[in-house]
Amino acid sequence: MNRRLNKFRKKRNQRGFSLTEIIVVVLVILVVAAISIPNMVKAWYDSQLRTCAFEISDLIQQARMYATKQNKTVTVRFQVTNGVTQAYIDVNNNGSWDSTNEPIIDLGRQFTMAAGAPAGSGGNPTSYVLPGDSTTGTPCDNTCTLGFSSRGLPCSYVSGTPGTCSTPAASYFVYYIQDGQSNGWGAVSVSKAGRSNGLLWNGTSWN
Repeated sequence: MNRRLNKFRKKRNQRGFSLTEIIVVVLVILVVAAISIPNMVKAWYDSQLRTCAFEISDLIQQARMYATKQNKTVTVRFQVTNGVTQAYIDVNNNGSWDSTNEPIIDLGRQFTMAAGAPAGSGGNPTSYVLPGDSTTGTPCDNTCTLGFSSRGLPCSYVSGTPGTCSTPAASYFVYYIQDGQSNGWGAVSVSKAGRSNGLLWNGTSWN
């Protein structure tokens, strides 16, 4: 009798999950995935965009140091080569990249430089405002060419023979980046003193 009872209990314990239980577990997994995967994808895109902004910020600081070290005016420019946006230091200010001595970085195929500052309409972010800045002039954006004087001060460079780099600048600089894959926005700010910083639009503010 005890043998039969133990055998019955053993079979009952080994019968596994029912079809209903499996379906419930699968549904729970699908719901969790539907919630978490889009957030994970957005976090990945945001991370790439922030990295891009900081790479441009680093290049800008390289240009600033080069200007002071060489005691000359240099500019930071952007170009598109084979569909890839690039940022480079224009050492001789001729408006084109010289492969022999001018640092350059690829921003990634999905990144493009915006035509100008966003206006906050049509799903676009508002333009960035530098905290603590007391200037009243309109900040320079992607429509301006960023230059650095021999003293390391930023300017809105005007091409010519020779070009002009008037300092101090009337206001700070902000260069905007768009991510074509996620429709995200990044930016790089440059203060009147020459300090640069990478930024990311989180849907409500720049940080």
